[in-house]
Amino acid sequence: MERSMRVAFPLVVFAVASVCYGMADSAVVRPPPTNLKWHYYKITNTCRDAEEYVRHQVKLFWDSDRSITAKLLRLVYTDCFVTGCDASILLDEGPNPEKKAEQNRGLGGFVAIDKIKYVLESRCPGKVSCADILHLATRDAVHLAGGPSYPVLTGRKDSSTSDAASVDLPSPSISLQKLLEYFRSRNLNEVHMTTLLGAHTLGRTHCSYIVDRLYNYTGSGKPDPSMSATLLESLRKLCPPRKKGQPDPLVYLNPESVSNYNFTESYYRRILSNDAVLGVDQQLLYGGNTKQITEEFAAGFEDFRKNFAAAMYQMGNFKVLTGNQGEIRINCRYANK
Repeated sequence: MERSMRVAFPLVVFAVASVCYGMADSAVVRPPPTNLKWHYYKITNTCRDAEEYVRHQVKLFWDSDRSITAKLLRLVYTDCFVTGCDASILLDEGPNPEKKAEQNRGLGGFVAIDKIKYVLESRCPGKVSCADILHLATRDAVHLAGGPSYPVLTGRKDSSTSDAASVDLPSPSISLQKLLEYFRSRNLNEVHMTTLLGAHTLGRTHCSYIVDRLYNYTGSGKPDPSMSATLLESLRKLCPPRKKGQPDPLVYLNPESVSNYNFTESYYRRILSNDAVLGVDQQLLYGGNTKQITEEFAAGFEDFRKNFAAAMYQMGNFKVLTGNQGEIRINCRYANK
Protein backbone atom coordinates (compact mmCIF):
# COMPACT_ATOMS: atom_id res chain seq x y z
CA MET A 1 0.00 0.00 0.00
CA GLU A 2 2.79 2.43 0.91
CA ARG A 3 4.53 1.82 -2.41
CA SER A 4 1.41 2.53 -4.45
CA MET A 5 0.76 5.78 -2.56
CA ARG A 6 4.27 7.01 -3.31
CA VAL A 7 3.60 6.66 -7.01
CA ALA A 8 0.04 7.95 -7.04
CA PHE A 9 0.23 11.04 -4.83
CA PRO A 10 2.34 13.22 -7.18
CA LEU A 11 -0.20 12.55 -9.91
CA VAL A 12 -2.78 14.48 -7.89
CA VAL A 13 -1.38 17.81 -9.05
CA PHE A 14 -1.41 16.74 -12.68
CA ALA A 15 -5.03 15.65 -12.26
CA VAL A 16 -5.91 19.13 -10.98
CA ALA A 17 -5.50 20.59 -14.45
CA SER A 18 -7.95 18.14 -16.01
CA VAL A 19 -10.81 18.65 -13.55
CA CYS A 20 -13.23 21.23 -14.85
CA TYR A 21 -13.56 24.21 -12.50
CA GLY A 22 -14.64 26.78 -15.08
CA MET A 23 -11.84 29.30 -15.65
CA ALA A 24 -9.51 27.45 -13.29
CA ASP A 25 -9.17 24.49 -15.62
CA SER A 26 -6.37 26.34 -17.43
CA ALA A 27 -3.99 25.93 -14.48
CA VAL A 28 -1.67 23.69 -16.48
CA VAL A 29 1.01 21.89 -14.51
CA ARG A 30 4.23 21.02 -16.29
CA PRO A 31 6.36 17.93 -15.59
CA PRO A 32 9.09 18.53 -12.99
CA PRO A 33 12.83 18.71 -13.71
CA THR A 34 14.04 15.14 -14.17
CA ASN A 35 16.26 15.13 -11.08
CA LEU A 36 13.46 16.04 -8.68
CA LYS A 37 11.86 12.99 -7.11
CA TRP A 38 8.93 12.12 -4.89
CA HIS A 39 10.42 11.26 -1.45
CA TYR A 40 13.93 11.81 -2.85
CA TYR A 41 15.68 11.40 0.50
CA LYS A 42 13.85 8.17 1.23
CA ILE A 43 14.32 6.48 -2.12
CA THR A 44 18.01 7.45 -2.25
CA ASN A 45 18.42 6.36 1.38
CA THR A 46 20.30 9.57 2.15
CA CYS A 47 17.95 10.73 4.93
CA ARG A 48 14.94 8.45 5.05
CA ASP A 49 12.98 10.40 7.67
CA ALA A 50 13.84 13.91 6.45
CA GLU A 51 10.25 14.90 5.74
CA GLU A 52 9.06 13.63 9.12
CA TYR A 53 11.76 15.69 10.86
CA VAL A 54 10.66 18.80 8.95
CA ARG A 55 6.98 18.21 9.70
CA HIS A 56 7.64 17.78 13.42
CA GLN A 57 9.64 20.99 13.70
CA VAL A 58 7.07 23.01 11.73
CA LYS A 59 4.34 21.79 14.06
CA LEU A 60 6.36 23.00 17.05
CA PHE A 61 6.72 26.46 15.48
CA TRP A 62 3.05 26.55 14.48
CA ASP A 63 1.92 25.70 18.01
CA SER A 64 3.82 28.68 19.39
CA ASP A 65 3.31 31.17 16.55
CA ARG A 66 0.74 30.68 13.78
CA SER A 67 2.22 33.50 11.73
CA ILE A 68 4.89 31.00 10.62
CA THR A 69 2.67 30.03 7.67
CA ALA A 70 2.53 33.55 6.25
CA LYS A 71 6.24 34.05 6.88
CA LEU A 72 7.27 30.88 5.08
CA LEU A 73 4.92 31.54 2.16
CA ARG A 74 6.43 34.96 1.58
CA LEU A 75 9.92 33.52 1.99
CA VAL A 76 9.42 30.77 -0.60
CA TYR A 77 7.76 33.17 -3.07
CA THR A 78 10.59 35.66 -2.70
CA ASP A 79 13.19 32.96 -3.23
CA CYS A 80 11.60 31.39 -6.32
CA PHE A 81 10.53 34.60 -8.04
CA VAL A 82 14.00 36.18 -8.06
CA THR A 83 16.61 33.71 -9.33
CA GLY A 84 14.67 30.47 -8.98
CA CYS A 85 14.01 28.06 -6.12
CA ASP A 86 17.62 27.85 -4.93
CA ALA A 87 17.47 29.11 -1.30
CA SER A 88 19.52 32.19 -2.24
CA ILE A 89 17.15 34.28 -0.09
CA LEU A 90 18.51 32.54 3.02
CA LEU A 91 22.14 33.64 2.54
CA ASP A 92 23.63 36.25 4.88
CA GLU A 93 27.03 36.54 3.26
CA GLY A 94 28.13 38.63 0.32
CA PRO A 95 28.29 42.39 -0.12
CA ASN A 96 24.60 42.71 -0.93
CA PRO A 97 22.48 39.63 -0.11
CA GLU A 98 18.90 39.36 -1.39
CA LYS A 99 17.37 39.38 2.08
CA LYS A 100 18.71 42.93 2.57
CA ALA A 101 16.92 44.34 -0.47
CA GLU A 102 14.33 47.03 0.30
CA GLN A 103 11.58 44.92 -1.29
CA ASN A 104 12.33 42.18 1.25
CA ARG A 105 11.92 44.36 4.31
CA GLY A 106 10.08 42.47 7.01
CA LEU A 107 10.84 38.96 5.76
CA GLY A 108 10.61 36.32 8.48
CA GLY A 109 10.84 32.59 8.91
CA PHE A 110 14.65 32.42 8.88
CA VAL A 111 14.87 31.16 12.46
CA ALA A 112 12.51 28.29 11.67
CA ILE A 113 14.59 27.21 8.67
CA ASP A 114 17.78 27.45 10.77
CA LYS A 115 16.27 25.22 13.45
CA ILE A 116 15.03 22.62 10.97
CA LYS A 117 18.43 22.59 9.25
CA TYR A 118 20.18 22.13 12.61
CA VAL A 119 18.00 19.10 13.38
CA LEU A 120 18.58 17.56 9.96
CA GLU A 121 22.34 18.14 10.11
CA SER A 122 22.43 16.34 13.46
CA ARG A 123 20.73 13.32 11.90
CA CYS A 124 21.80 13.35 8.25
CA PRO A 125 24.89 15.59 7.90
CA GLY A 126 25.27 17.27 4.53
CA LYS A 127 22.34 15.47 2.91
CA VAL A 128 19.25 17.72 2.88
CA SER A 129 19.34 21.03 0.99
CA CYS A 130 18.07 24.30 2.42
CA ALA A 131 15.95 24.75 -0.72
CA ASP A 132 14.11 21.48 -0.05
CA ILE A 133 13.70 22.35 3.62
CA LEU A 134 12.08 25.67 2.68
CA HIS A 135 9.58 24.01 0.34
CA LEU A 136 8.72 21.13 2.66
CA ALA A 137 8.33 23.45 5.66
CA THR A 138 6.07 25.82 3.72
CA ARG A 139 3.86 22.96 2.53
CA ASP A 140 3.48 21.65 6.09
CA ALA A 141 2.75 25.12 7.49
CA VAL A 142 0.08 25.74 4.83
CA HIS A 143 -1.58 22.45 5.72
CA LEU A 144 -1.61 23.32 9.43
CA ALA A 145 -3.36 26.59 8.58
CA GLY A 146 -6.13 24.71 6.80
CA GLY A 147 -4.69 24.73 3.28
CA PRO A 148 -3.82 21.79 1.01
CA SER A 149 -1.01 19.34 1.72
CA TYR A 150 0.31 19.54 -1.83
CA PRO A 151 3.09 17.33 -3.25
CA VAL A 152 6.65 18.65 -2.95
CA LEU A 153 9.19 16.82 -5.07
CA THR A 154 12.70 17.02 -3.64
CA GLY A 155 16.32 16.82 -4.73
CA ARG A 156 17.00 20.56 -5.10
CA LYS A 157 20.47 21.97 -4.50
CA ASP A 158 21.36 25.33 -2.96
CA SER A 159 22.86 28.35 -4.68
CA SER A 160 26.17 29.62 -3.29
CA THR A 161 25.52 33.26 -4.23
CA SER A 162 22.95 35.94 -3.45
CA ASP A 163 22.69 39.47 -4.83
CA ALA A 164 20.07 42.08 -3.95
CA ALA A 165 20.57 43.63 -7.39
CA SER A 166 18.68 40.66 -8.84
CA VAL A 167 15.59 41.34 -6.72
CA ASP A 168 12.84 42.65 -9.01
CA LEU A 169 9.73 41.74 -7.05
CA PRO A 170 6.55 43.58 -8.16
CA SER A 171 5.28 46.41 -5.98
CA PRO A 172 1.84 46.21 -4.31
CA SER A 173 0.65 48.96 -6.69
CA ILE A 174 1.77 47.30 -9.95
CA SER A 175 -0.80 47.19 -12.75
CA LEU A 176 -2.63 43.94 -13.38
CA GLN A 177 -1.15 43.61 -16.88
CA LYS A 178 2.41 44.15 -15.65
CA LEU A 179 1.85 41.66 -12.87
CA LEU A 180 0.63 39.05 -15.34
CA GLU A 181 3.70 39.64 -17.52
CA TYR A 182 5.87 39.15 -14.45
CA PHE A 183 4.22 35.84 -13.59
CA ARG A 184 4.43 34.61 -17.18
CA SER A 185 8.18 35.22 -17.13
CA ARG A 186 8.25 32.70 -14.26
CA ASN A 187 6.32 30.04 -16.23
CA LEU A 188 3.11 30.89 -14.36
CA ASN A 189 -0.16 31.80 -16.06
CA GLU A 190 -3.20 33.91 -15.19
CA VAL A 191 -4.79 31.19 -13.08
CA HIS A 192 -1.54 30.56 -11.18
CA MET A 193 -1.22 34.29 -10.50
CA THR A 194 -4.78 34.71 -9.23
CA THR A 195 -4.39 31.59 -7.11
CA LEU A 196 -1.02 32.44 -5.56
CA LEU A 197 -2.22 35.91 -4.61
CA GLY A 198 -4.73 34.04 -2.47
CA ALA A 199 -1.93 33.53 0.05
CA HIS A 200 -2.88 37.06 1.12
CA THR A 201 -5.77 35.42 2.93
CA LEU A 202 -3.36 35.45 5.88
CA GLY A 203 -0.42 37.57 7.00
CA ARG A 204 0.30 41.26 7.47
CA THR A 205 1.74 44.15 5.47
CA HIS A 206 3.30 47.51 6.31
CA CYS A 207 1.22 50.66 6.12
CA SER A 208 3.79 52.13 3.72
CA TYR A 209 2.61 49.64 1.07
CA ILE A 210 -0.98 50.91 1.18
CA VAL A 211 -0.68 54.54 2.25
CA ASP A 212 -1.04 55.75 -1.34
CA ARG A 213 -4.43 54.01 -1.57
CA LEU A 214 -5.55 55.76 1.59
CA TYR A 215 -4.51 59.35 0.92
CA ASN A 216 -3.01 59.96 -2.52
CA TYR A 217 -4.03 57.36 -5.06
CA THR A 218 -2.09 57.83 -8.33
CA GLY A 219 -1.17 61.33 -7.17
CA SER A 220 -4.80 62.48 -7.02
CA GLY A 221 -4.67 63.62 -3.39
CA LYS A 222 -7.69 61.35 -2.81
CA PRO A 223 -8.16 57.72 -1.71
CA ASP A 224 -8.51 54.84 -4.13
CA PRO A 225 -12.15 55.04 -5.32
CA SER A 226 -12.33 51.23 -5.58
CA MET A 227 -11.91 50.86 -1.81
CA SER A 228 -15.04 50.50 0.28
CA ALA A 229 -15.78 53.36 2.67
CA THR A 230 -15.73 50.99 5.66
CA LEU A 231 -12.28 49.61 4.82
CA LEU A 232 -10.92 53.09 4.12
CA GLU A 233 -12.07 54.37 7.50
CA SER A 234 -10.63 51.42 9.42
CA LEU A 235 -7.26 51.48 7.63
CA ARG A 236 -6.85 55.23 8.05
CA LYS A 237 -7.13 54.74 11.80
CA LEU A 238 -4.36 52.12 11.67
CA CYS A 239 -2.23 53.95 9.11
CA PRO A 240 -2.21 57.71 9.69
CA PRO A 241 -0.25 59.93 7.28
CA ARG A 242 3.40 59.02 7.79
CA LYS A 243 6.50 61.16 7.65
CA LYS A 244 10.03 59.91 7.07
CA GLY A 245 11.52 58.37 10.19
CA GLN A 246 8.17 57.62 11.81
CA PRO A 247 7.09 54.06 12.65
CA ASP A 248 5.63 51.93 9.86
CA PRO A 249 2.84 49.87 11.51
CA LEU A 250 1.66 46.47 10.31
CA VAL A 251 -1.94 45.72 9.32
CA TYR A 252 -3.60 42.40 8.55
CA LEU A 253 -4.02 41.60 4.86
CA ASN A 254 -7.28 39.84 5.68
CA PRO A 255 -9.15 41.29 8.67
CA GLU A 256 -11.31 38.15 8.67
CA SER A 257 -8.30 35.94 9.37
CA VAL A 258 -6.28 38.26 11.68
CA SER A 259 -4.13 36.41 14.24
CA ASN A 260 -5.89 33.09 13.64
CA TYR A 261 -4.00 32.78 10.35
CA ASN A 262 -6.67 30.59 8.80
CA PHE A 263 -6.23 29.59 5.17
CA THR A 264 -9.65 30.21 3.56
CA GLU A 265 -11.29 31.61 0.43
CA SER A 266 -12.38 34.77 2.33
CA TYR A 267 -9.66 36.77 0.55
CA TYR A 268 -11.61 36.42 -2.70
CA ARG A 269 -14.91 37.37 -1.09
CA ARG A 270 -13.30 40.55 0.20
CA ILE A 271 -12.13 41.46 -3.30
CA LEU A 272 -15.69 41.14 -4.57
CA SER A 273 -16.79 43.50 -1.79
CA ASN A 274 -14.04 46.04 -2.61
CA ASP A 275 -12.38 45.22 0.71
CA ALA A 276 -8.93 44.10 -0.48
CA VAL A 277 -6.17 45.75 1.54
CA LEU A 278 -3.54 45.74 -1.23
CA GLY A 279 -4.22 47.52 -4.49
CA VAL A 280 -2.74 44.67 -6.50
CA ASP A 281 -5.36 42.33 -5.00
CA GLN A 282 -8.30 44.64 -5.70
CA GLN A 283 -7.24 44.85 -9.36
CA LEU A 284 -8.21 41.20 -9.84
CA LEU A 285 -11.78 42.45 -10.01
CA TYR A 286 -11.03 44.45 -13.16
CA GLY A 287 -9.50 41.77 -15.34
CA GLY A 288 -11.97 39.70 -17.34
CA ASN A 289 -10.49 36.30 -16.55
CA THR A 290 -9.15 37.19 -13.11
CA LYS A 291 -12.58 38.45 -12.06
CA GLN A 292 -14.19 35.19 -13.14
CA ILE A 293 -11.54 33.15 -11.31
CA THR A 294 -12.00 35.34 -8.22
CA GLU A 295 -15.76 34.76 -8.29
CA GLU A 296 -15.21 31.05 -8.68
CA PHE A 297 -12.82 30.79 -5.74
CA ALA A 298 -15.01 33.02 -3.58
CA ALA A 299 -17.90 30.63 -4.14
CA GLY A 300 -16.10 27.61 -2.70
CA PHE A 301 -12.90 26.67 -0.91
CA GLU A 302 -12.36 23.40 -2.76
CA ASP A 303 -11.62 25.01 -6.13
CA PHE A 304 -9.17 27.41 -4.49
CA ARG A 305 -7.53 24.62 -2.49
CA LYS A 306 -6.93 22.37 -5.50
CA ASN A 307 -5.62 25.18 -7.66
CA PHE A 308 -3.35 26.42 -4.87
CA ALA A 309 -1.80 22.96 -4.68
CA ALA A 310 -1.15 22.98 -8.43
CA ALA A 311 0.22 26.55 -8.42
CA MET A 312 2.61 25.92 -5.53
CA TYR A 313 3.85 22.76 -7.21
CA GLN A 314 4.40 24.63 -10.48
CA MET A 315 6.20 27.53 -8.82
CA GLY A 316 8.43 25.18 -6.82
CA ASN A 317 9.92 23.79 -10.04
CA PHE A 318 11.10 27.16 -11.37
CA LYS A 319 14.84 27.25 -12.15
CA VAL A 320 15.80 24.62 -9.59
CA LEU A 321 19.41 23.46 -9.20
CA THR A 322 19.78 19.68 -9.28
CA GLY A 323 22.40 16.98 -9.77
CA ASN A 324 25.86 18.53 -10.00
CA GLN A 325 24.50 22.07 -9.91
CA GLY A 326 24.73 24.02 -6.67
CA GLU A 327 25.54 22.51 -3.30
CA ILE A 328 23.95 21.31 -0.08
CA ARG A 329 24.81 24.00 2.44
CA ILE A 330 25.82 22.95 5.93
CA ASN A 331 24.46 26.25 7.26
CA CYS A 332 21.61 27.82 5.31
CA ARG A 333 23.00 31.29 5.93
CA TYR A 334 26.45 30.63 4.44
CA ALA A 335 27.79 28.94 1.33
CA ASN A 336 30.14 26.02 1.91
CA LYS A 337 33.81 26.95 1.86
